[in-house]
Amino acid sequence: MDTQRTWLGNLPIDWAYALGLGLLTFVALLVVRRLVTRRARQYAGGTELPTGVRLVSTLVAKTQIFPLLALSLIVGSKYLDLGERAGKLTTAVIVVMVALQVGIWATTVVRFWLEEKRLHSQDRNSRTMVTIVQFVANVVIWALVLLLALDNVGVQVGALLAGLGIGGIAVALAVQNVLGDLLASVSIALDKPFEEGDFLSLEGGFMGTVEAIGIKSTRLRALSGEQIVMPNSEVVKARIRNFGRMQERRAVFTFGVTYGTPRERLAEIPSIVKAAVQAQDDTRFDRCHLLAFGPSSLDYEVVYFVTKPDFNRYADIQQAIVLKLVEEFAAREVHFAFPTQTLVLERAGKPPVHATSK
Repeated sequence: MDTQRTWLGNLPIDWAYALGLGLLTFVALLVVRRLVTRRARQYAGGTELPTGVRLVSTLVAKTQIFPLLALSLIVGSKYLDLGERAGKLTTAVIVVMVALQVGIWATTVVRFWLEEKRLHSQDRNSRTMVTIVQFVANVVIWALVLLLALDNVGVQVGALLAGLGIGGIAVALAVQNVLGDLLASVSIALDKPFEEGDFLSLEGGFMGTVEAIGIKSTRLRALSGEQIVMPNSEVVKARIRNFGRMQERRAVFTFGVTYGTPRERLAEIPSIVKAAVQAQDDTRFDRCHLLAFGPSSLDYEVVYFVTKPDFNRYADIQQAIVLKLVEEFAAREVHFAFPTQTLVLERAGKPPVHATSK
């Protein structure tokens, strides 16, 4: 063997030293990574640990093999006198591998930070915000990694960006509906007109409970059981009645009593209604008035508030009030009115005849 023959400007002994040192470095890094990863896995789920410790453990667990190869190449190449071309190629490979690992670490840090924010937030929209920010952050991070890698392998990034700018306009026009829904989801996450769990009534007769707010669509669970999927761009344009933000429910109902009811009984009715409302829990009485002369009844209007927004609670209270009024009116011989018509027949030389229809 000719130990004086060179390959790429380096003696075989130099290549042997470089290869051995590189392999030794790589094996040592693998051992260290395995030990640290094993310890990191033991503490990865430990929420009692400080946030910084859990972040470092997560980053170690996300460390791949290619940055270890890059470090080994750097150490091994110190014993070699590489030419300009080989040196540029080696540098490009090292930069690309390091950039890939940095991209993985960056996305991990963003995800970790967003999850921490979500866990400590009372906002029910936090999951949607995490999804949107994570998506945007991933696009930005990996776009930068790609540009850095292309720049190091000799691609003219400036010309590429100019071409992508022109192509991006065409792509944006082609997917403008998708981009519109994406921007609408950002608007929903920031403005928070509703949250998951809210019951909504939208234009067009759509009603349901918000199940999920995604990047492209919002999903409602209708009262009849089916799922309603609506594009976010349409949701933000629609008029929304958000019953989930209701703090109390205003209840209004009317009833009529017959015209033959004595005046004294008519004057007692508001106090009877007030007592019936106040006998129920979670209510606040507002008013009860004799408001109108109806076609076949004297009409009362009652207004009260249910201090809990739940509709079933309101229905229970309304039922109890109506049953109480039926009981009280029966005890006082006050009769509820129902639609009636009286027909008077005039006959020559005879008294009129009254005919009543119900």
